Amino acid sequence: MHPPLETPPPQQPERCRPMTSTVSEIEEVITPEDSERTTFLNGSSSTEPVRRRVSGKSTVEGGSRRICRRQQSFGRDIGHAAAETYLITGLSFKLLRYLGVGYRWIMKLLALTCYAMLLMPGFLQVAYMYFFSSQVRRSVVYGDQPRNRLDLYLPSNSDGKKPVVVFVTGGAWIIGYKAWGSLLGMQLAERDIIVACVDYRNFPQGTISDMVTDASQGISFVCNNISAFGGDPNRIYLMGQSAGAHIAACALLEQATKESKGESISWRVSQIKAYFGLSGGYNLYNLVDHFHNRGLYRSIFLSIMEGEESFEKFSPEVRLKDPIVGKAASMLPPIMLFHGSSDYSIPCDASKTFADSLQAVGAKVELILYNGKTHTDLFLQDPLRGGKDELFDDIVSVIHAEDDDALAKDSLAPPRKRLVPELLLKLAREVSPF
Repeated sequence: MHPPLETPPPQQPERCRPMTSTVSEIEEVITPEDSERTTFLNGSSSTEPVRRRVSGKSTVEGGSRRICRRQQSFGRDIGHAAAETYLITGLSFKLLRYLGVGYRWIMKLLALTCYAMLLMPGFLQVAYMYFFSSQVRRSVVYGDQPRNRLDLYLPSNSDGKKPVVVFVTGGAWIIGYKAWGSLLGMQLAERDIIVACVDYRNFPQGTISDMVTDASQGISFVCNNISAFGGDPNRIYLMGQSAGAHIAACALLEQATKESKGESISWRVSQIKAYFGLSGGYNLYNLVDHFHNRGLYRSIFLSIMEGEESFEKFSPEVRLKDPIVGKAASMLPPIMLFHGSSDYSIPCDASKTFADSLQAVGAKVELILYNGKTHTDLFLQDPLRGGKDELFDDIVSVIHAEDDDALAKDSLAPPRKRLVPELLLKLAREVSPF
């Protein structure tokens, strides 16, 4: 049972209630002859226009309603932001107790600060659009946990049902947040694609099983409710980046396994047209020492992944060797893995070996490597650079493959706007901690 898409607004306090007209029924129309506003009272067919003082009163009423709605919406946003700030602050202190004083992660934190400052011109522009664009529906509730929220990015063109991308953000299983997908969401929305960025519990608020559960619930919500937002339930694509690619792959494989066993499910793998895995890691055994050397210490990684005894369960590449799971892999949608050849956070071998394992069990898989691209080039620097972007074009071409009109529009689409000067992008690439 999913929560309702929209909850009714709370009862307006007396001071916010709009002025009430003394007329029981007011209908406003535009006459075709002179395009003047004419008000009819109680369904009267009189052609005598009412004096402007009456319609003016109605205008005051409408304006009052709009002001009250803005006040209430702003109040809800402030309250939600305050609650999240309190939650994140508490979790940050708890995380610091886990991390302790370590040279590697402190240096990574300093590098991350410098990286963010260099890209701040672009981040501020994206943040402005995120908070003030009418095309962004923020924090749609999909479950009963505090982080069970998702953001929807809706195309300005509302004609017809749109393809949908469910996006699970990265963040090393620790700092993931739905707003990290805002740049991708806005740019895909410009190509008439709806994007749902799913939030999920991070460590230490939750561990990997919680993250996979949250992601699966978010996917379920989109599959069952996206038509109400103009999405096509028959054209849903699942995408994850970095840690999000790992979480999404776990959720997808787990769902296929449940289906093959005949267990009760709330969404079906067949509802997903394709899976896009961007810079992901799919074998925890191969990553634990690599992450330790880069500042995500072994003890913390084991806590996130619920101990080494859970590595097999949450390593999609390893799970495929299980005959039951391997058989379920035949139900998987086409899988596309994208990776930069110069990715040092999660080496591109992670996608290569996962692709080999998928091919071994008969799954449809395609691996695309981008020469010289790092972990952040594909997801941040290149989109902030604007213009042509190989990864973006590859994703859009798959989504629009069966839509000739959309492909024609894509070919005529203007180059994407540059958001950050090239010098800052190059400096950010050098100091990136990822």
